Amino acid sequence: MRVEETESTDTFRVSGRGELHLSILIEQMRRQGYEFAVSRPKVILHKDENGTVLEPIEELTIDVPQEYVGSVMEKLGMRKAEMTDMTTLGDTGTRLKFLIPARGLMGYRSELMTDTRGNGVMNHIFYGYEPYKGDIAERKTGSLVAHETGDSCSYGLFYAQDRGRMFIGPGVPVYEGEIVGECARADDIVVNVCKKKHVTNMRAAGSDEALRLTPPTVFTLEQCLEFIADDELVEITPQSIRMRKRILSKEQRMKLAAKMMRE
Repeated sequence: MRVEETESTDTFRVSGRGELHLSILIEQMRRQGYEFAVSRPKVILHKDENGTVLEPIEELTIDVPQEYVGSVMEKLGMRKAEMTDMTTLGDTGTRLKFLIPARGLMGYRSELMTDTRGNGVMNHIFYGYEPYKGDIAERKTGSLVAHETGDSCSYGLFYAQDRGRMFIGPGVPVYEGEIVGECARADDIVVNVCKKKHVTNMRAAGSDEALRLTPPTVFTLEQCLEFIADDELVEITPQSIRMRKRILSKEQRMKLAAKMMRE
C-alpha cells in the first residue's frame, strides 16, 4: 500500500490492491476514531516504452446455474470482458472464465447477486497489463439526495420511495446533500424525506392513507465504494457510513452543472 500527498493539505492519495485492500484500511481507521471521506476508487494506468496506455486486467471466474449464463455474459460484455473458457459443473451449474479490465469489476458483485438471485459465485485474480480497452458504461441510475437537514419521516419516505430504492428508514438524522436512495432514472433527484404531514383539525374515518414503507437497503462499506459516482463521496465516521454529494448545496451543484455546459 502506498500513501501520497496531494496539492491539498487535507487530502491524500492511497494506492492499494483492490477495493478489499482499501476497505480494510478504512475500517481500521474508522475503529480508531477517525472521521473522513473517500472518493470512488480508480485503477492505476501505465504506459509502455511506445507510449501506449496500459490498464490492469483481471482473470474472472464465475460459477452460476445454467439459466443465468446469458444474463451474466450480456452484462460482462458491456464491461469489456472477453470469455476464455466455459465448462459444465454437474447437471445444472456452469463455470465461466473471462479476462476483464479491473475497472469493469467495480460495482459488478452486487449486480451479479441481483441477476442470479444470489446463486452466483465470483472470484478474480490479477492477470497482467494490456492496452486500454476503451470507455465502459458507468452506473445507469442516479441518486436520491436529501433536500434539507433533519430527521427522516415516514410521510416523506412514503412519497420518496416511488422514485427508487431507499437506503434509510424513518427517524434517521440526515443532512442536505446526503444520498438517501438510488433513483430509478439516470438523473439525480432531490427529495424531502423530512417532510411531515400537514396537521389540521379535520378528521374522517378511513381518509388517512396507510403509509407502507419498503424496507431500506443497507450497504456495506465495499458496496458504498462501488456505488458512488465521481461527484460523490463515502463519509466514514466511527458511528456510521454514509454517502453524500461532493457539493452539498443544491444551488451550487446546479451552478456548477450550468457552468460546465457553457464550457
